[in-house]
Amino acid sequence: MSLTSLLLVLVALVAGVGITAVGPGGVFLTAALFVGTDLSSAAVAGTASATFVATGLVGSGAYVRSGELATRSAWMAAAVLSATGVVGALVGARMNLAIGAEEFGRLLGAFLIGVAGLIVYREGTDEEAPGVLGGSALAGNGTKRRGLLAAVGGGVGLLGGLLGVGGPVVAVPVLVGLGMRIRQAVAVAQVQSVVLALAATARYAAAGAVAPSLALWVGVPQLVGVGVGWRVAHRVAPRRLRKGLAGVLVVVGTGVAL
Repeated sequence: MSLTSLLLVLVALVAGVGITAVGPGGVFLTAALFVGTDLSSAAVAGTASATFVATGLVGSGAYVRSGELATRSAWMAAAVLSATGVVGALVGARMNLAIGAEEFGRLLGAFLIGVAGLIVYREGTDEEAPGVLGGSALAGNGTKRRGLLAAVGGGVGLLGGLLGVGGPVVAVPVLVGLGMRIRQAVAVAQVQSVVLALAATARYAAAGAVAPSLALWVGVPQLVGVGVGWRVAHRVAPRRLRKGLAGVLVVVGTGVAL
């Protein structure tokens, strides 16, 4: 077993923890596959997306168990995010197949730094403060809420399909910024990630851009991390986790872009 293989397993484990603990986590696996393997940019995105199907299912089940998905409002949010996200994921996957490795690396690096910026922005606000569009932005089940969720879902799907970064990495910071509580945001993002990952994986598989054996190799430790991350989310203050995560994202994003 090579050192690279061991490092991929370790990164996958950490990525799984991040997925259910604070949302942004799967992106570390995508970055590791891009830097540590000779896969094409399409195969990186396709293989990473394949692992997110299983992590999304396990994460969703964990948050059903703990009650964050117990309300009709939560499932409605997940449904809207998923429906529009599928369209975005298919468009993003198509865009990925048309770009080169260098451009993919720059986009992925910029994306990582951008997510870190979203996390840092939220850290500058009160955890219980209203979102950037006001406290009622995601309240109730009205047309405004569904419209915002549809826009978020489409954007998340586009980025997830293009870069193979999963849904929670984008959805959670944006939803929290709009006023949704962190644990519910992570919960609905898990449901969305299943649908997005299925759509993206199918598109990449049709183009021969999924490495099944590698997806299994990194997918198993990532699933273990998902279980650990759910426990961490309920025992450790999310703010501590997010601060460290933001710093790591900046470092990794800079390295990938260069």
